[in-house]
Amino acid sequence: METIRRTIRDIPDFPKPGILFRDITPLLASPLLFAEAVDALARPFLDRGVQKVVGMESRGFIFGAPVALRLGAGFVPVRKPGKLPYSTRRVTYQLEYGSDSLEIHADAIQPGEKVLIIDDLLATGGTAAATLELVRSLDGVVVGMAFLVELAVLEGRKQLDVPLVHTLVCYG
Repeated sequence: METIRRTIRDIPDFPKPGILFRDITPLLASPLLFAEAVDALARPFLDRGVQKVVGMESRGFIFGAPVALRLGAGFVPVRKPGKLPYSTRRVTYQLEYGSDSLEIHADAIQPGEKVLIIDDLLATGGTAAATLELVRSLDGVVVGMAFLVELAVLEGRKQLDVPLVHTLVCYG
């Protein structure tokens, strides 16, 4: 994981002053490191019977789809409102200033299906907790969540009531 950590680029003052952005695009540009990250995200869930992998817009798609293939599971996108073409379920959640919403297809997960939720980043946990709520509204059984990067100082993990939260790179 140290190689993955070193490949993630720090961009100070992006998208605004005072923010240190963790840029994963150099990792994505390396086929070897990208494959290593996908395998490492999937590894703790190989024997958990995952049937669906849910990825949040948009970088959750980048990691969620190949993890789903690795686990022999289907992939389910969670998107901003109005982006999915079929009947949806929606959840609205609070941000530091305002609110946001996410949607999932109403038939994307069958009751009792085992689900893994994937995203690139765990920060405050708002998006992850909202996705967890969506999956549970469809009676999916969340076996865990996996993230490439965790910003531990923001304590997002505290919002996630799941059996396992797995991260590859944690920044204090």
